[in-house]
Amino acid sequence: MADTVSVVIVGAGFAGLAMANELLRAGISDFVILEKADRAGGVWRENTYPGAACDVPSPYYSFSYAPKPDWTRRYAGQAQIESYLIDIASDLGERIRYGLEVTDAWFEESDGLWNVRTADGGAIRARIFVPATGQLSRPAMPDIEGRERFEGASFHSAQWRHDCDLRGRRVAVIGAGASAIQFVPRIQPQVAQLTLFQRSAPYILPKPDGEYRSIHHRAFRRLPLLQKLERGLWWTLGEVWTLGITGNRRISAAVEAAARWQLRRQVGSAALRHKLTPDYPIGCKRVLFANDYYPTLTRPNVEVVTERITEITTGGVRTADGVEHAVDVIIYGTGFATQEFLGPMTVRGRAGRELRAVWADGAHAHLGMTVPGFPNMFLMYGPNTNLGTGSIIYMLERQARYIRQAVEVSARNPGGLMEIREEVEQRYDEEIQRRLAGSAWAGCVSWYRSASGRISSNWPGSVSEYSRRTATLSLADFHTTAVPLLD
Repeated sequence: MADTVSVVIVGAGFAGLAMANELLRAGISDFVILEKADRAGGVWRENTYPGAACDVPSPYYSFSYAPKPDWTRRYAGQAQIESYLIDIASDLGERIRYGLEVTDAWFEESDGLWNVRTADGGAIRARIFVPATGQLSRPAMPDIEGRERFEGASFHSAQWRHDCDLRGRRVAVIGAGASAIQFVPRIQPQVAQLTLFQRSAPYILPKPDGEYRSIHHRAFRRLPLLQKLERGLWWTLGEVWTLGITGNRRISAAVEAAARWQLRRQVGSAALRHKLTPDYPIGCKRVLFANDYYPTLTRPNVEVVTERITEITTGGVRTADGVEHAVDVIIYGTGFATQEFLGPMTVRGRAGRELRAVWADGAHAHLGMTVPGFPNMFLMYGPNTNLGTGSIIYMLERQARYIRQAVEVSARNPGGLMEIREEVEQRYDEEIQRRLAGSAWAGCVSWYRSASGRISSNWPGSVSEYSRRTATLSLADFHTTAVPLLD
């Protein structure tokens, strides 16, 4: 007989830990987290490429109730963020069960429980099912002919081969996104030749990074308000930039001018500047931050190729102009399968209906958390909750607060079910898609969109708006069974 708990959470990254801590802070302890790896960390455990760091300042990219006064830099590196998450997870003790990868979950209508099965054949049952696997957990490999034919070393940046010595090698980097702008400057001094294959140029802003010294650490410990003030500053800047993405042309023009100024200042060659100039509205794709990326691309051993890749050969990369670029190593900086929410899990709701089928034309959920036909299931970092600016941690804390209210309702009414009304979810989704159609994200093809063209990733407003809209769970939005209204 499988164990039964009130809540099962899948994933021990920022999302899962945010949910667990919200429950504990409310005095709710009957939950478990199922984590496939041997430690917490999520994306910050998996991405260990050289230069991996956050592009949100650390005081803002951390839990509001767990500030860290001794960050070494304003933009913390991967190892320090992972360490932060491991410290947070250590307070949860045996509530986290490591080494358990969830393969499928299904809602059993006869008893109103979720059955969650793991790869080792085990199972657990829960009143409430909270997938917290995020949007950036599965590396995406490009669909390029001949990938398997390449005779050299090749790997995705999220699965970095630390045993692959790049010194003196000819290296191809396919992709020029958020990961590439961090690892390219780190590997360029080691390699004989670096060929960057860029499909579209990103907008890149100066990165206001800086070292936190011991004097800062002492000040943050003695006067926590100082770190809160810095957090508040970055929160405010994020809210302002959101206005630019969602329609304020003066703000977007100012940010674009800053990006173009950096490009002119750091790249002297007009031909290279032309290659590195975006051809889409700013904000449509992720805006990046770096001080050393452009200068790296001007080095003698670096070439930027914008011709379309037609195939991978046994010895290199062939482009549409017929040129075969001979390389020894290929690194894919091609991002993540952002539209495969919850993959590779199979999730079935009422009548055995698969969530994958419900989301065939693009994922959608009320407030990014609840889906009709899937009672007592609440998503963390679900559809349309990603941000073009700001900290996703802020969003996760608000989602955890909302879901915690559902857990409290369930605790007062054992056996009760909550299922979002279809008309509520549909009305919300229509609003979100209408607003997204008028945003910068509608101006190009990006990882924010599904194959159907639907923008399934991003939230179209400010984080303060999301906070307001998720502050109170309204049971009127749900079909309920044996559940009274909240007091």
